[in-house]
Amino acid sequence: MDTSLHAATFGAPTKDHMPGTELFGDEERKEVMDVLNTGVLFRYNHDDARKGHWKSKDFEAEIAKCTGAKHALAVSSGSTAVSTMLAACGVGYGDEVVVPPFTFIATIESVLMAGALPVFAEIDETLCLSAEGIRAVCGPKTKAVLLVHMCGASADLDGIMAVCAEKKVMLIEDTAQALGATYKGKHLGLYGKMGSFSFDFFKINTCGEGGVIITNDSALIKTAEYFSDHGHNHEGNNRGMEAHPIMGSNFRMGEINAAIGLAQARKLPYIISQQRKHKSIIQERLSKIPGLSFRKQCDDAGDSATFFHLLMPDETTARACVKNLGEAGIGVGYWFDNMYHYIKQWDHLKDLNMPYRMVAHELGLPQDLKTLKFPRTDAVMSRLISFNIRVTWTEAELDAMLVKMEGAVRRAMEGVAA
Repeated sequence: MDTSLHAATFGAPTKDHMPGTELFGDEERKEVMDVLNTGVLFRYNHDDARKGHWKSKDFEAEIAKCTGAKHALAVSSGSTAVSTMLAACGVGYGDEVVVPPFTFIATIESVLMAGALPVFAEIDETLCLSAEGIRAVCGPKTKAVLLVHMCGASADLDGIMAVCAEKKVMLIEDTAQALGATYKGKHLGLYGKMGSFSFDFFKINTCGEGGVIITNDSALIKTAEYFSDHGHNHEGNNRGMEAHPIMGSNFRMGEINAAIGLAQARKLPYIISQQRKHKSIIQERLSKIPGLSFRKQCDDAGDSATFFHLLMPDETTARACVKNLGEAGIGVGYWFDNMYHYIKQWDHLKDLNMPYRMVAHELGLPQDLKTLKFPRTDAVMSRLISFNIRVTWTEAELDAMLVKMEGAVRRAMEGVAA
């Protein structure tokens, strides 16, 4: 594996690299050149010209193998993957969908653009929706829970699946950040009707832009396939004469993106093993600091270990720690102030600012987002500090970073104790 091109900086999860870009090299170039040498950039048809290269199909097969899914479908982004899942699962006009206030905004946008209505529930120290939070907001119009396994580790799936069964609502998994993560030995994304991954520039594997949907349901994957390509059924060898069982959109993945994704996916086992090794070292060192706690893990062995998460005693300590870490040259993410991932900063959502009129404008949102409070979520988010776990750290680099981090965290904790 060519590791000559890798991310050289250690930084905040909101603006720097996740593992995919650390291991970019000859493998990706070879797969891309296969496509360029044929000139067939489109994923369907042109059988003779492509000389046996079907990168999107191969990418899907690799993800299915990695996850244990029966079916995988590559699409143009993680966002369109969520939109495709919602469509395939029949989520649409006026349906209420339970969502977390801590996620990338694309989760919410996909619900709104489906004509459905987001209903926000509290998270807990798993950084994901809690079973209690979901139960508190489920109502007669609730059709689905769109569960985000935030930052690469599982939610409380046992508790959440029990609530979904009790309330008779479907579970759909947004596993954008959780490729390689499992719960009780089963890959995330396979507990609900469907699951989806993102392969954008900031993910554990990247192809620039891309997404993959997984499911064990043959009917759902067929509907998703149709929907992602204007309803084409992809039968026969004349695209212009294919049947269209349904309408859809253009969410197709191109062959160049798929070629990169294929090379990246083959590196996933190595990436996961390195991240987990480094996470173990970090946890062993930082657990010696009195009063410091970490993200609650429902299955620690199944964590993809893309991030490490500190839970400080309170917001004051967290802000002091972020300041100390910055002064030590260590970039971290303080999600409580983050513009992308936490509802506190989503004024454009609260105002429903869109260039066209949506179903949400006609029906109104089920909650008043301008006054809605999240006391339990705020209590977690205000204490939470996260940082990337790099694949390419040397032992010396990791030790040097931890020496600085231990000092910064201890100073923050001592300041509060005093």
